[in-house]
Formats: sequence, C-alpha cells, structure tokens
Amino acid sequence: MTDRNPLALEEQVCFALAVAAREVVGAYRSVLEPLGLTHPQYLVMLALWQHEEPSVKELSSLLHLDPGTLSPLLKRLESAGLLTRRRSTSDERVLAVSVTDAGRALREQAMGVPATMLQRLGMTEADLTATNDVLHRIIGAAQESVTP
Repeated sequence: MTDRNPLALEEQVCFALAVAAREVVGAYRSVLEPLGLTHPQYLVMLALWQHEEPSVKELSSLLHLDPGTLSPLLKRLESAGLLTRRRSTSDERVLAVSVTDAGRALREQAMGVPATMLQRLGMTEADLTATNDVLHRIIGAAQESVTP
C-alpha cells in the first residue's frame, strides 16, 4: 500500500477540473472558428437553440453566468446577426432573447461539432455520458456546499 499525499497537486480534483476545462475549451477553438463563435458564444447559442425565447434572466440561470458576463456575449451575438433582444410586451422589465434566421442556419452548421469533439477527445458516446454524469454530480455537490 502506498502512502498518498493528500496535498499533492495530482490528487486535487480542482486541479484536474481546471486543466481539463482549459484543454477541452482549447480543443473547441479550431472547431468553432469556422462558425465564427467563441466557446462562450457557442454555449449561449446551444441554450438558445434548446430553449425558445428565454429571458436574459432565464438564460443567465441556464448557463450559470451572471448577467454582467452574459450581456456582452449577447451584444456580440446580436451584432453578428445571430440573435435579437427585445422587451417583453407583457412586462417591460423582461428582456427576451430569440434566435434569428441566421442563428437558426448556424445551428445546422453546428450539428457536426459534438461528433467532431468526441473524435478529437477519443471518447465514445458512453464515455461522454458517464463523464457528464460525474461532472453534473460534482457541480451539484459544489453548489450545495456553498448554499446556506
């Protein structure tokens, strides 16, 4: 039996997650570049393709981003013609976000991204599902640990 050093860098889940996130996002860069999207913009578009006309508040919650971080992303995507933001007719305080025709066309181009990334990462769909399950458990546990 070997003695584990609980303070060793390679034993830290935070280190492994940080490096994995940085490397995976980096791997997406060249795949998303032809679509004209950064990784954060891609995540916004994924949420919009999945959820029809969410409010900025709902989008912020879906993406786990504060509105101050989300707002510049939305502005850039709107400038690119991929989405529109408009005030709700029922509540002027609510800003609704919707995908434009160009944004819908981009969805078709983006359909190959998941398969390309699986291949680049050398993963199967089963690997992806298992990894996602573990990561979502970690996210949930971390959120619960900081929620009073």
